[in-house]
Parts: sequence; C-alpha cells; structure tokens
Amino acid sequence: MAETVKVIELVGNSTESWEDAAQNALSDADETLENITGMEVVSQTADVSDGQLERYRTTVHVAFELQR
Repeated sequence: MAETVKVIELVGNSTESWEDAAQNALSDADETLENITGMEVVSQTADVSDGQLERYRTTVHVAFELQR
C-alpha cells in the first residue's frame, strides 16, 4: 500500500542565523508530528535595524507520513 505524505508550511525565527531559524521550525514540528520524512527551505527573510540583521526567518515545508 502506498504511503500518503502531508506537507505543512512553517516559519522559524532566530536571532542567530537562517539555518538556526530552520532548525527551530523543525524542532517545534518534531514535538507534535510523527514520521517526519523531509523538509524543504522555501524562503529566507530578515528584519533589519540600523543596517544590521536583527531577526532571521526561514519558511520551510515539512513533510510527514499520515498515520492510518
């Protein structure tokens, strides 16, 4: 029987880096979802203040197998 995978979009935040923002999103998803099979980085944005990056945001698609 073929598995069915659901994909959700999440936005992770960090004051350190885009990679850290992506990891934060994945870590939060891992607390409530089972069988995560992959993640795609969709976009990366940031807040800027006085010419400095203040907050990083990474939008990700997280895929996980549905339970039957």
